[in-house]
Amino acid sequence: MHQILFRLPFLHTPVYGYGVMLVIGFFAALALAKFLARRSGLDAEIFVNAALIALVAGVVGARLSHVLENLDDFTRPELSAWDNLKNVFNMRSGGLTYYGGFLLAFPATVLYGIYKKAPIRLGMDIIAPCLMIGLGFGRIGCFLNGCCHGAECGDDVPWRVTFPYYSNAYLDQIADKNNETRLKVPSLLLEPDPITGDVRPMKPERVQQMGRDYVAEMNRTRSRPVHPAQLYSTITAWLLAALLVAYFTLPHAHGRVFALMMILEGSSRFLLEWLRAEPPVVGQLSLSMVIGLGLVAGGIVLWFVFGRLQRGDAVGGTT
Repeated sequence: MHQILFRLPFLHTPVYGYGVMLVIGFFAALALAKFLARRSGLDAEIFVNAALIALVAGVVGARLSHVLENLDDFTRPELSAWDNLKNVFNMRSGGLTYYGGFLLAFPATVLYGIYKKAPIRLGMDIIAPCLMIGLGFGRIGCFLNGCCHGAECGDDVPWRVTFPYYSNAYLDQIADKNNETRLKVPSLLLEPDPITGDVRPMKPERVQQMGRDYVAEMNRTRSRPVHPAQLYSTITAWLLAALLVAYFTLPHAHGRVFALMMILEGSSRFLLEWLRAEPPVVGQLSLSMVIGLGLVAGGIVLWFVFGRLQRGDAVGGTT
């Protein structure tokens, strides 16, 4: 976890790792889209404009999805309406949901493609591996930010990681309802809530004000080991991107690369969710698991639909 990569000289403005990874992911995905577009004989500038539309729509959708999933964090009664509203728009250190961004960015780019009279199914095939490239960098941002952390693991996992005091993983572990396994906060770092009187862990900025001993205790305090689930997702996304690019180079019905992306991403996300610390919403299934199953089902349907459309194009004399 390394939320702030560095501070700009003289201005002392923090540069967040999460945002940097999003920017790198955007330009990496755009470079791949332009390459595949030129290889297919299409105007690469269409994909540049589509990428900008997807960026804006994706950020709006991803933030809206995150806010709705964590509505309690943005309707806190101890804060004013203005402060809660500011928190909704504060994305400096994370707080974007990939699937929410996808659900809004995808129709926006399709509508733009229709407006430009571009071949929609071929455009979808070009976008598919680009989405996986961007997702991979985004998950590195999640790792740096400490969000989307994995489930707890034992010492037998060599690549286990721990996160610092007051990180998402740490706060989740001290909030565990099972008192026997719940992580305990050092007494030095506890203070009464000024409103409710309940004992709570100090915020890091409060610890900094308390003195050297408090800061030393905070630096020693970490979460229990967890799976680096964010990096699992990065590796998986980039492997899927490579597979999709390879399939793109083979003869195929236009649109099937995108359908294959939905099937593989949905399946891998469902499996990886077993190593995530996300609350269930349907039985033992988390929201991402449910969405992953929906992606698989949608991808299978599109696979057959695009195959029939390709045969119809051939019969009609089109390509």
